[in-house]
Amino acid sequence: MNKEGQIRVIVLALIRDDNRIFVSEGYDRAKQSTFYRALGGGVEFGETSRIALEREFQEEIQAELTNIRYLNCIENLFTFDGRQGHEIIQLYQCDFADPQFYQIESLTFSETPERKHRALWIDIAKFKSGELRLVPEVFFDYL
Repeated sequence: MNKEGQIRVIVLALIRDDNRIFVSEGYDRAKQSTFYRALGGGVEFGETSRIALEREFQEEIQAELTNIRYLNCIENLFTFDGRQGHEIIQLYQCDFADPQFYQIESLTFSETPERKHRALWIDIAKFKSGELRLVPEVFFDYL
């Protein structure tokens, strides 16, 4: 999580398989609600967003990406756990290089030793119907 009052530059990957997308599950304690968002992470000083994207997928789920295509830059203002957040998102569309990633139900990964997350395939219809919450909402423009 970023420091209060700072804009964070992150990179996210839109990975689709027919009508499913690969997302990570999060929980907002203040809102007491589960949400989903594309996988990715912070862009470090001196690295491009594309390099950051590949590094994050290697670090978090040991996955290589292919067919990487830049989509857009999105500005995201949000509240998470009761705190204001501000992100600049570099959004890419890509595929997993290893076809085995399309067979998994879900996997658990650690951002830090104390913070574990679940990544999974979810049918886009569940987000469009409002049954599940996809963030940021502007993501719907790319589905």
